[in-house]
Amino acid sequence: MKDLIREAPLGQALRFVSGNRLFKYPEEEPNFDIPIQYITQLDPEKGSKPTLSNSNTSNSHAVSDTRSSNTPDSDLEALGIKRTKSRADTQPYSNERFEVEQQLSLERTKTTPIVPKKTSDGIVLVDWYTTDDAANPQNWTSGKRGFVTFLLCAYTWVVYTGSSIYAASEGGVMSQFSVNPTEAVLPLSLYVLAYGIGPLVFAPLSEIPSIGRNPVYYLTFIVFFALSFPTAVVNNFAGLLVLRFLQGFFGSPALANAGASFSDMYSLLYVPYPLSWWVFSAWGGPALGPLMAGFAVAAENWRWSLWEIVWMAAPMLVALLILLPETSTPNILLRRAQRLRKLTGNERLQAQSEIDQKNMKASSILVEALIKPIEITIKDPAIFFVNIYTALFYGIYYTFFEVFPLVFPPMYGFNLGQIGLAFLACQIGATFALLIYFAYLHYYMIPDNITHGLRAQEHRLVPALFGSFLLPIGLFIFGWTANPSIHYVVPLIGVIIFVMGTFFVLQSIFVYVPLSYPQYAASLFAGNDLVRSAMAAGSIVYARPLFVNEGIGRGVSVLAGLSTLGVFGMVGLYVFGARLRARSKFAQA
Repeated sequence: MKDLIREAPLGQALRFVSGNRLFKYPEEEPNFDIPIQYITQLDPEKGSKPTLSNSNTSNSHAVSDTRSSNTPDSDLEALGIKRTKSRADTQPYSNERFEVEQQLSLERTKTTPIVPKKTSDGIVLVDWYTTDDAANPQNWTSGKRGFVTFLLCAYTWVVYTGSSIYAASEGGVMSQFSVNPTEAVLPLSLYVLAYGIGPLVFAPLSEIPSIGRNPVYYLTFIVFFALSFPTAVVNNFAGLLVLRFLQGFFGSPALANAGASFSDMYSLLYVPYPLSWWVFSAWGGPALGPLMAGFAVAAENWRWSLWEIVWMAAPMLVALLILLPETSTPNILLRRAQRLRKLTGNERLQAQSEIDQKNMKASSILVEALIKPIEITIKDPAIFFVNIYTALFYGIYYTFFEVFPLVFPPMYGFNLGQIGLAFLACQIGATFALLIYFAYLHYYMIPDNITHGLRAQEHRLVPALFGSFLLPIGLFIFGWTANPSIHYVVPLIGVIIFVMGTFFVLQSIFVYVPLSYPQYAASLFAGNDLVRSAMAAGSIVYARPLFVNEGIGRGVSVLAGLSTLGVFGMVGLYVFGARLRARSKFAQA
């Protein structure tokens, strides 16, 4: 628990206020000794480890700088140390990383020193001290990693719930500000659009080693929480639009960066599990929002739903500030290198991330964040299809917030609260899909990976093949059974089937994209988030006119017909994906 709080924002603040006397790191403890492999790399002539004080009042304790060449393996073996490859030596998503992680998972059962690399100019690259180094997020206990996963999923759930929770207030907004139905949905639409734009800014920031993940999470969420108060009391429609847009923008980091945090903590073999919970939270938020607000708005007034965002965000912010640790390996090792330099006075101790950061340019970061996703989408057929397809079914999902009020009150006599209960079908669908996908991972995918390696990337698309068929099936069932003569459970079964299909497709794509495009994974996820959110924002606006003019059955059939095209695209990507990657200058073969 001490380590958890120390890495959290509150712990870091207490360290700063106390001059690092509270929540000390091992390197700051009086009895800390520099690991022998670092002494050997810094000064190979020394056969034993010198005693170093953690006080840097003079240079008398500094390790001398006598050689710049790498220490021979024979010298290290004489000290009982073998070179162990670190995960940092590999590409983020690759078979090589998979193999290294498999080896490290075996070595974590014992304490094996990790020998730091030494550059040609004598820089010793700070790494984890041992294979079971407790500071390495990959070595955290299952309970700690599970708790951090829960926090990030809860954070994601709160932000997504903040979008749909407004849907119950549309009637009150029309009455309060004398706007039409199309205008009344704009606060929902702009919120969704904004949380697609935000990752273009916040995702690159979290990759800067000196910043890391946590500051991006908690600083933006503080703003999100602060904006929730004026949003709930604003007395003009234009102000409501601006505040809802800003809410979505500053709530967006969890929707893009949480996947990177999971990759920090979990190996390639097991990262699909937290990703599944993340997707589950992403579907659960919009599904439960109308339920949470429906009865409250009906009993009180339209502002009640916006106050519920305040009540959700308050405990979430407290949890982030007190309990969310930093997971970014580049950031953790950068700070470790700083502590070692302070302890030894030796400037040759540096983290690889520090060196990389010196070469970072604002222009290159801007290109990676804004230009590269667009370039790859245009030039790479696979990414073009993935972005368009996910945007399509994500947009269809958000049409439910407009079509449900057109189906269940007039056909089945539902009130505002009961419409919220109907949205539980989305949560039920996501739950079924989660359980099925977990069974698929446990009984097939993970054992197959252990036996045969990662295989071709298209192997991860198998669940998406089944999911792509479920999308049109579910939509056609919903559209043509929404009839007063048919029980309301039947169209809701169609919704359940549709959501199951979207879960399988999205989960498969979240694994396929980083494996196929490891160098551009962060940019591609940010770009995909933007395209999906832009389509969803537009869908919220066009949904009501579509269903009012064409009717429920025909309107939903238009969307189902478009989703049918995704079946052919997904089959094509599975069959021809390897050839497309071979011809792409962005993909990994």
